[in-house]
Amino acid sequence: MSKVLLVDDMKAELDLLHQYLTEAGYDVTTANNGKEALEMVDNNKPDIIVTDWMMPEMGGLDLCRQLKKNPNTATIPVVACTAKNRDVDKMWATKQGVKAYVIKPCTKEDLVNAVKSAINS
Repeated sequence: MSKVLLVDDMKAELDLLHQYLTEAGYDVTTANNGKEALEMVDNNKPDIIVTDWMMPEMGGLDLCRQLKKNPNTATIPVVACTAKNRDVDKMWATKQGVKAYVIKPCTKEDLVNAVKSAINS
């Protein structure tokens, strides 16, 4: 069972995405922002991180950049799950190290497929 760290500052969104991923068989841990997630990664290294883009304290792309700088976390795939839907946003996210990109509101199928794809790539 793959371990997922799910990061979002909106409780309703966090709960819904958590439900999608646990129903799909993932072991899910949550964080409320990128800073909290970064602190959690060292103690409980996830197989993948699914993160919102815009959050207080540290957003998802800043989290991704920090992970990629650290040799111990650089290989953890990151999926951006965000309402940002422009091509330039997707290109920027990819340049920051994001493996997959899911547009909110997302379906369970979209999220699970993105997670599977990022883990297997």
